[in-house]
Amino acid sequence: MKIQNLSELLIGNSLTISVAESCTGGNLSALLTSVSGSSTYFDRGYITYSNQAKMDMLNVDAEVLERFGAVSEQTAAQMVDGVIQNSHSDIAVSITGIAGPTGGTTEKPVGMVCFGFCIKDKHFVETQNFSGDRESVVASSVDFAIQTLVNELSA
Repeated sequence: MKIQNLSELLIGNSLTISVAESCTGGNLSALLTSVSGSSTYFDRGYITYSNQAKMDMLNVDAEVLERFGAVSEQTAAQMVDGVIQNSHSDIAVSITGIAGPTGGTTEKPVGMVCFGFCIKDKHFVETQNFSGDRESVVASSVDFAIQTLVNELSA
């Protein structure tokens, strides 16, 4: 199970993690804390569903939200930076996307999810396009975040 692998990597390397979630609505935080011993690595989770919450809690710039939208790599990058600034964790993840079934556009279809990662001072963003219903998009987003963390920490 990937979450068990991630848990072992975090504990074994004495790393802490904090997350910011929009479209996943706390599902990543729930999975991260589902493992016994998670209190040694999980610091905090922000559920910033609205643009206002992203600005208030994570210092996302209103201009970035207006110019690029909540679902953008620019917003995901600012979200993950806000997590690091507010938590001082070793690792941060941000997720913002369109889980559906409504809300998609031609440029930003349902299933488009932007991720921000900060892993021991390595910052990067990535966009994925998932298919399926709302629950599938959320589950795929959480799975992608966990797998990316495992891959990066195992490298």
